[in-house]
Amino acid sequence: QVQLVESGGGLVQAGGSLRLSCVASGRAFSPYVMGWFRQAPGKEREFVAAISWNGGTTSHANSVQGRFTISRSIAKNTVYLQMNSLKLQDTAQYCCAADRTFSTVVAGGTGYWGQGTQVTVSS
Repeated sequence: QVQLVESGGGLVQAGGSLRLSCVASGRAFSPYVMGWFRQAPGKEREFVAAISWNGGTTSHANSVQGRFTISRSIAKNTVYLQMNSLKLQDTAQYCCAADRTFSTVVAGGTGYWGQGTQVTVSS
């Protein structure tokens, strides 16, 4: 099994920045595609970004393109989400996820999920 633990959420003002972290443990981390999802109250879960096992390929949702950047440290078994130019619409519970392929992660059918960290953006 793979265990995922997120951190770095909090309350920030619109236009500010925040960096989320997700630490993986258990089975080997490097072969897994990692992703970030978010869910706001009354909304369905939304794909945010994904990154390949070696960090060479990334994908970002159109809603965050140019503002959010996903990255990972293989040595630290950690994936990051740098969030800049935050908007009120970015307020949500952010969860990290892991699976073997990009298609599975983007579709939300990942085998492993973290518990999430709350991001709240104020006006």
